Amino acid sequence: MSHTPVTDRRRGSFLGEVKDAVTPRATLLVLGVLALQLLFIASYVGALHDPKPKDVPFGVVAPGAAAERTADRLERLPGATLDPRTVADEASARRQIENREIDGALVVSPSGRTDTLLVASGGGTALATALERVVAQAERAEGRAVRTVDVAPASTRDFNGLSSFYLVVGWCVGGYLCASILAISTGARPADPRRAAIRLIVMALVAIVGGLGGAVIVGPILGALPGGVVDLWGLGALITFAVGAATLALQGVFGIVGIGLAILLVVIAGNPSAGGAFPLPMLPPFWQAIGPWLPPGAGTWTARSIAYFKGNAETASLLVLWAWAVAGTLITLLAAALRVRRQEAELPTQAD
Repeated sequence: MSHTPVTDRRRGSFLGEVKDAVTPRATLLVLGVLALQLLFIASYVGALHDPKPKDVPFGVVAPGAAAERTADRLERLPGATLDPRTVADEASARRQIENREIDGALVVSPSGRTDTLLVASGGGTALATALERVVAQAERAEGRAVRTVDVAPASTRDFNGLSSFYLVVGWCVGGYLCASILAISTGARPADPRRAAIRLIVMALVAIVGGLGGAVIVGPILGALPGGVVDLWGLGALITFAVGAATLALQGVFGIVGIGLAILLVVIAGNPSAGGAFPLPMLPPFWQAIGPWLPPGAGTWTARSIAYFKGNAETASLLVLWAWAVAGTLITLLAAALRVRRQEAELPTQAD
């Protein structure tokens, strides 16, 4: 069957449109999206498919030489589950848990056969539950029983202690989405430092409003977290701005590809390593190592410290967030300044 000239023209027009649409740049972007998709699957499944506690900082309180013997016995548990160290007394163990130096402690009774396990479900219900299971099994093997005391319990409205994590994820999403919208609407790279500064100011305003909104939602409205609204507001503003500034910086250096790099850092690497669903001691080594250095991990740790640990042990994670915010701001402005200088240097060449 022969083709009519009209059919041939239509086919040629269609193939021409396809050729125009599938440019090398578009092809690279599609391949980048495919890579992000596969990395997303690998990261989340790799981090969360088989959570097991390993080298959990753990205190042991016992009279005399029994403390060392108990610590040695717990250290030899299969899988190196616990990283035990002796603690002077129960009060010291409670204080170390509240300061987030250890995640639990076993207080051995000197007279009876029922010991006390101290946990902190506010730091992650999954880890507290895992410690109960591991210690109960170890105690049964010695013919002893154990009762559990929650030193820093999660709110009854904070299912599995996940509210802090979801709150931080929401702030992170707001940060990179706002920065991405600014890029899509006015160009990935700001034309000059003044416009870069305007983007950063807009990002700061969004961060302030979003931080307050998130703190009010999880606090007064839902009652999911017991932390103070002002403290959570400040944290939310810092997280949102840090992620937004980092995204602006990546866009300033790499163009539209910077959005993908921001997703790679914050969503693909940051969320599964944040210690949200499973606290850090339950994650594989790679995610355990990178989590505290990325905004979701630093933010989740700080949010839980505010909510359940009286703000203890939050300095390091706050410094991480400030580092992202400051670095993002400086790189955004520097990339815009270098772009202007590069354009000015090209003008004489173009004039020639």
